[in-house]
Amino acid sequence: MDTKQLQEQFIKIYGENDRELKSFLSPGRVNLIGEHIDYNGGYVFPCALSFGTYAIARKRTDNVIKFASTNFELKVETTTDKIEYNKDNDWANYPIGVVKEFQNKGLKFNGFEILVSGTIPNGAGLSSSASLEVLTAVIINDLYNFRVNMVDMVKMSQSAERNFVGVNCGIMDQFAVGMGKKDHVILLDCNTINYEYVPLKLKGAKLIIGNTNKRRGLADSKYNERRLECEKALEELKQELNINALCELDVETFEKYKFLIKDEIRKNRAAHAVYENMRVKEAVKKLNEGDIDTFGKLMNKSHESLRDLYEVTGTELDTMVEEAWKIKGTIGSRMTGAGFGGCTISIVKEEAVDDFIAVVGKKYEERTGIEPSFYVAEVGDGAKELI
Repeated sequence: MDTKQLQEQFIKIYGENDRELKSFLSPGRVNLIGEHIDYNGGYVFPCALSFGTYAIARKRTDNVIKFASTNFELKVETTTDKIEYNKDNDWANYPIGVVKEFQNKGLKFNGFEILVSGTIPNGAGLSSSASLEVLTAVIINDLYNFRVNMVDMVKMSQSAERNFVGVNCGIMDQFAVGMGKKDHVILLDCNTINYEYVPLKLKGAKLIIGNTNKRRGLADSKYNERRLECEKALEELKQELNINALCELDVETFEKYKFLIKDEIRKNRAAHAVYENMRVKEAVKKLNEGDIDTFGKLMNKSHESLRDLYEVTGTELDTMVEEAWKIKGTIGSRMTGAGFGGCTISIVKEEAVDDFIAVVGKKYEERTGIEPSFYVAEVGDGAKELI
């Protein structure tokens, strides 16, 4: 992204004055393994990407706040004394919610102008909303020198999405966006917010994101449905077990007590959560040992569980993963994100990358009628000012 060009667009929209323009980047994220368990108290294993949401920002001397985007025609203006949810504000509700979070901390500040330009495809499941939220937090923190630490800004961004926008999200997306580290994956315990960085050593392989270009139309409604199913299964297990989340269970204990869950569908949902959490722990161990082949097999198992037990994949994701599995150089492939469209993540041997993109792309389009997009992903840092 040419930030100089973005600055020129900023000046066209907002005009020129003597106040300093600052540039920022907030990445997208991809989760290598550990899907739909962040809200079940499990471990997840995401990383920040080297691309995401760019912004140019400038302080104002009054209390007016202005948002514009190169991705949407809608421009939104409000004031610091009128921070409220408005459906008509559409995408701008995410950053406005973050403004509210800073106010909730008792912090007082004037207005600002922001122009954002996202390179994360909307609806792809790479966390464009979390990227925008953390970006706004970093901008306000920097412009007004509040010195709020990144973990707190991550929590504020999650709170903005949950309490202001009304999406009952886990913390993984905002955490990966804010706390990302170049060439490292984050092992995050969503129960405690304890985390550690794990070096990503792929030994002659690359991460490839495959965008199905199927918008995730069912994702929000099914997400809430799955959460309720898991909560009900947890309540049933708590009749005899002293637990607060499904992922506190090991496999052996779950198998012993799963009879308490009276509905087969809820039993499947709980089984996915427990076994997926076990797969994350095993995958991290194998990555640390340099055993990428077993890591890839665990990714495959993760997709099968999301398809068969959690039922959040859908035709397009299944098709892309099935075609990826057929390529000789594919080490592992799975859906990533909420499901029902969006993206897959694959580990592919370097010498097979071109073949993978060409063949999987061709077969996928033949089977679905949709042209996919592919990105060879680099693992980048978390949200920050660009110097």
